[in-house]
Amino acid sequence: MSERRPRPASKNPMKSVWRRGLTAPPAEPPATTPPAPATAPDPSEVVSVVQSALYRDGVRVSTPVTLAETFRELREQPSGMAWIGLARPTEAELLSLAAEFDLHPLSVEDAMEAHQRPKLERYGDTLFVVLRAARYLDAPEEVDFGELHVFVGPDFVITVRHGAAPDLSAVRRRMEETPELLKLGPEAVLYAILDAVVDGYEPVVTGVQIDIDEIETEVFRGDPEVSRRIYELSRETVEFQRATRPLVGMLHGLMAGFSKYGTDEELQRYLRDVADHVTHTSERVDSFRQALTEILTVNATLVTQQQNAEMRALAEAGFEQNEEIKRISSWAAILFAPTLVGTIYGMNFDDMPELHWSFGYPFAIALMAVVCTSLYIIFKRKDWL
Repeated sequence: MSERRPRPASKNPMKSVWRRGLTAPPAEPPATTPPAPATAPDPSEVVSVVQSALYRDGVRVSTPVTLAETFRELREQPSGMAWIGLARPTEAELLSLAAEFDLHPLSVEDAMEAHQRPKLERYGDTLFVVLRAARYLDAPEEVDFGELHVFVGPDFVITVRHGAAPDLSAVRRRMEETPELLKLGPEAVLYAILDAVVDGYEPVVTGVQIDIDEIETEVFRGDPEVSRRIYELSRETVEFQRATRPLVGMLHGLMAGFSKYGTDEELQRYLRDVADHVTHTSERVDSFRQALTEILTVNATLVTQQQNAEMRALAEAGFEQNEEIKRISSWAAILFAPTLVGTIYGMNFDDMPELHWSFGYPFAIALMAVVCTSLYIIFKRKDWL
């Protein structure tokens, strides 16, 4: 980082225009307007500050309660470093920080709006870093993503957290327990934050790997709900990939500036280690996405095979039913012929022909036999019997 810049005695916490789209502060009231009440809140007094502390030579020397106190004490300690942590800050807080530390309007706008992709931007002597942290939730078996914005200047570090992850209080404790690392300045704090975010990916990688193993078992077991689970895990993996892949380029960009900005050699080794972990994690996530794609293909193939088997079984059942219907219809037709003859000649009317013929009965029996035999032969030739 560049040398610490001289800090002015005071600045207006609300500049006239900070970014496109921000509402400009109201103009000065006329002389006849009554003065604002003495109890009006100062923008720097808003209480979404998670923790604020001042450090000198790697040791905490002060814990201001408000931003205003932090600004005042940092001005009084030229060799100190401020570490300010905020969670979902208000616009007034960010504008107050921007005015005090001369933050670039574009970086302030990104921190306000959130939902940014991971990136690293340098505005003069200030670094602006956007990170996507992740944590694995065991109960619902899903990945929860958070967003972290970090401003790193010559004598300050500002973290703006949108989401539950990462746990920056643990990062602060770790750094305070290693003052020899903390005294390296704001870049050391940035390293610790990067390391915490990357280490937080490991449980997520493990959880996703377990989910993929379970999905493979469910696929070959024929679980009907597995397709939905594959789709949901694929979406999480894509989101995870978007969080990890840009970090590789970001860390290589930081390493490329080691010589230019005089980064401490020990800190260089730490950052290279984080870069190695990020590369490994990114490769694992890429393999997860490829594995899920292959599993989805296999599942689609198995579902198609199952559907084909079911259709084949239905076709065979339909064929068997059709054969049974043919047999029943054939025998019904054969039995219908003698029934018809017997019914007609069983009416016993006096004027019926052949009723008193001595050969009438044998003729009727012979007629029935001929008709039944003929029908049997016809149906047999058609394979109905």
